[in-house]
Amino acid sequence: MTVLGHTQRGGVPAPRDRLFGSAFGVHAVDLVAAEKFDRMVAWSSRDCIDVPLAEVVGHSHPVDSGGAVVRTARGLGICLGD
Repeated sequence: MTVLGHTQRGGVPAPRDRLFGSAFGVHAVDLVAAEKFDRMVAWSSRDCIDVPLAEVVGHSHPVDSGGAVVRTARGLGICLGD
């Protein structure tokens, strides 16, 4: 079985992928158990945190089209839709 997301990112999941997925899942379930809804799980300072969706939805976080991430993606042949 192939997970499309891993193929798109370039291969099989690494141990770090599995760790993040598990940590995010546990934190999300804990939020539901505590009846804390409308929150997003995130990784910050080597820990899982939760953030109110109202703080992240509707805010633009543009990517610098000339920045290192975009240059790296283009250098690797990744299509960015332009």
